Amino acid sequence: MDKILIYTDGGCRGNPGIGGWGVWLRYGEYSKQLNGAEKDTTNNRMELMAAIKALEAIKSSSIHIDLYTDSKYVMNGITQWITGWKKKNWKTAAKKPVKNVDLWQKLDELNQKHRVSWFWVKGHSGDKGNNMADLLANQAMDNF
Repeated sequence: MDKILIYTDGGCRGNPGIGGWGVWLRYGEYSKQLNGAEKDTTNNRMELMAAIKALEAIKSSSIHIDLYTDSKYVMNGITQWITGWKKKNWKTAAKKPVKNVDLWQKLDELNQKHRVSWFWVKGHSGDKGNNMADLLANQAMDNF
């Protein structure tokens, strides 16, 4: 097995409010779970943090990664919008600063370091990996 499967999810109780992120990594028979929480954060920041923490956990840059997120914000941002943001010095098409630029820059750095294929999965639709990531994010918020 030459591929790591990663499922990420983030959430917030209140927006802003207490937020949590969850990651489920699978490599063959090996499985690892990661999660964390922050106060006074947003849903979008937690979705980004999940992807960042997932990629930070991967030490090798030669193994291909399939990363599944239920966040269209993360999915569209990393696969479509980021090229334009970087060309415009981290400004949107409306010439406003990109929100969460600190996290987008970190995710961009990690995405370039690794061989990542990005996939969107519908949240709360019975996908086993997404359900696990969601559970981990909620556990982090519960224990915060």
